[in-house]
Amino acid sequence: MFDAAIASAQPAVAVPPHLPDPATVKGRLVVIGAGKASAAMARTVEQHWKGPLVGLVVTRYGYSVPCERIEVIEAAHPVPDEAGLRAAERMKAFVQGLSEDDLVLCLISGGGSALLPAPAAGLTLADKQDINAQLLKSGASIGEMNCVRRHLSTIKGGRLAALCQPARVLTLLISDVPGDQLPDIASGPTVADPSTCADALAILQRYRITVPAAALALLESGAGETLKPGDARLARCETRLVSSPQIGLEAAARVARDAGYGVCILGDSLEGEAREVGRVMAGIAQQVVTHGQPLKAPGVLLSGGETTVTVRGAGRGGRNVEFLLALGVALKGQAGVWALAGDTDGVDGIEEIAGALLTPDTLARARELGIKATERLDDNDGHGFFGALGDAVITGPTLTNINDFRAILIQGA
Repeated sequence: MFDAAIASAQPAVAVPPHLPDPATVKGRLVVIGAGKASAAMARTVEQHWKGPLVGLVVTRYGYSVPCERIEVIEAAHPVPDEAGLRAAERMKAFVQGLSEDDLVLCLISGGGSALLPAPAAGLTLADKQDINAQLLKSGASIGEMNCVRRHLSTIKGGRLAALCQPARVLTLLISDVPGDQLPDIASGPTVADPSTCADALAILQRYRITVPAAALALLESGAGETLKPGDARLARCETRLVSSPQIGLEAAARVARDAGYGVCILGDSLEGEAREVGRVMAGIAQQVVTHGQPLKAPGVLLSGGETTVTVRGAGRGGRNVEFLLALGVALKGQAGVWALAGDTDGVDGIEEIAGALLTPDTLARARELGIKATERLDDNDGHGFFGALGDAVITGPTLTNINDFRAILIQGA
């Protein structure tokens, strides 16, 4: 099921149906992009576009693929680095001097926000790195984090599209955010943003994020405002969602049904603290075992979205493995229940590990090794826990990203 979800979001599958009609492009085709899938998206464009094009995209280290006409730059994620800063400046320069006849094809996927750091006036890359690191540990949702990022940037929140004027802009998006909110996918470099500087300031205050005086001044004055719906600079911009978490869940559901299992998709945009979501899911799984609701065994509970982790311990983290560890603790070795949780980009947290597998005897095997699940959960050490059991799920770079994938399989008696 996990493999099927990832396969459904491969750019080679998702991008071609949404490419522009060559007959509508009178001038040049200029390809730009950012995200963990951007290089694979760029390669797909090259393979299907027979006319001339030029391009520049930035992706995560290890996620590059060979392209002939589009330059691919690698940079850091989730905390931005100097390579990303240079890439952002190059991209802003790359779209200068375009004409009304030119078409900018913008390829955006999850991870693009960190990969295109462009600090607002008065801020440095070090400032952005520090704010980003604090947000990642705070328990803030992806929407909240990206609201802050948009308002402290010179490229996000529609600003990249504005730089492309007077050219037409077509953005192809692979969504990795709950609800497929366009401004939150890579912090919306080519789309309008209804959130405000006041919203960003409230988020920083809510999570007690320490920021430089220049950032406070930018937000308090409103000077960091993004492009809003109806802005004339976005009049020639079109956006198409080419893949999403729901598409991945439906692909997984087909695999389960073909194997004879009932399926219940609980949602593609579930959020909240990973450990709390794990406890809730354990309760639903127990309801299936005990009462045959909301489906009868054998069945599968599927869900997507993006949970958060408020870091309190010193473990190796990972929101998917934190969810899975909390699920296991709450299930207490319930017979007939298995689960897998993983990030479809192949990276859960900062580890090159997608997620892990939970089995009915996970806790018992851990005890045999002298490992206490509750202690590892308290220490935010999901990767350490499942790694010690040999139950980590390692995919390598998947070249796409449709957020977290969770499957709970209930075999029944």
